[in-house]
Amino acid sequence: MLQKKSTEITVGMFVAAGIAALFMLAMKVSNLSDFSDEVGYQVIAEFENIGGLKVRSPVTMAGVRVGRVSGISLDSVNYNARVTLSLYSTFDNLPTDTSASIYTAGLLGEQYISLEAGAEEEFLQNGDVVELTQSALVLEQVIGQFLFSKAEGDEE
Repeated sequence: MLQKKSTEITVGMFVAAGIAALFMLAMKVSNLSDFSDEVGYQVIAEFENIGGLKVRSPVTMAGVRVGRVSGISLDSVNYNARVTLSLYSTFDNLPTDTSASIYTAGLLGEQYISLEAGAEEEFLQNGDVVELTQSALVLEQVIGQFLFSKAEGDEE
């Protein structure tokens, strides 16, 4: 009877540890594990295609998280994706010619924005627009272009 009870307690502890591990994994994958609402400033970047970029996606510079994506909308004038970046106040010295690119990280394919500093001596302020952007690489488009170029090559 005593051995049966200790076995049940051990199994219960393993089940609880498994549930806790799944919860931690879900929080990490969904980007909800970082609840820091550090007050900073917002800048805007326009992209032709943002792929699978989502609100709360990280914004990094040289691999260091410098902010998060706080909003995504469609510009009704030129039909580009307008992405609002909330940057932490500790990174208030980014040059005005900073460029923004969309990359994919890891096996799960989470997309993030990477900033690359320019050489200007003036810094980005709240509400400024990042002029130099590089859209997300869409795998379907690349494969389609490759197949189309191969088909043209076979006809000649």
